[in-house]
Amino acid sequence: MTSAPAGPDPTMEAIGHALAEGQAGDTASARRELLDLWSAIGVTGDPLHRCSLAHYLADLHDDPAQALAWDIRALDAADAVTEQRVQEHHAGLHIAGFYPSLHLNLADDYRRLGSFEAATEHIDAAREHAPGLPRDPYGDLLRGAIQEVAEAIDKRDRSRRASAPGSAGSSAADSATAPGPDC
Repeated sequence: MTSAPAGPDPTMEAIGHALAEGQAGDTASARRELLDLWSAIGVTGDPLHRCSLAHYLADLHDDPAQALAWDIRALDAADAVTEQRVQEHHAGLHIAGFYPSLHLNLADDYRRLGSFEAATEHIDAAREHAPGLPRDPYGDLLRGAIQEVAEAIDKRDRSRRASAPGSAGSSAADSATAPGPDC
């Protein structure tokens, strides 16, 4: 996205800082920071903050059951985010753009847990939302991840993907299975 954020948001900045720590390899510290922020935000706090935080926190868990719990929170929060709130945060973002990534992560969590029917439901939802993805490296990365997870579901493969966020083989750009730093 080329548009600049509408204004400073200390909570989003703190989430971004924790995300950078996690991507640098300090996942324990990143998890602590995000959990502290979650406590401060609360379950009824700003849905944009809750969506972003939960989505990134899920990526910091190797255990698919823990990741699933946070990814569900992220999707629930996204359902409460308004387009106006997203635009207030960043003029180039749209709430519709969050859903391919959110459903992709849920599909991957369920797949890793062996719940292939639920995984299929969410990968189908990710595909339904994918046409709205931008034609840029982020959109391409998400489309590729959707295809990769769909193939793993078809094969009944429960192993962690090398390209999944937080995996040793993933790069910082692989946070593309997250709505983006501006979630």
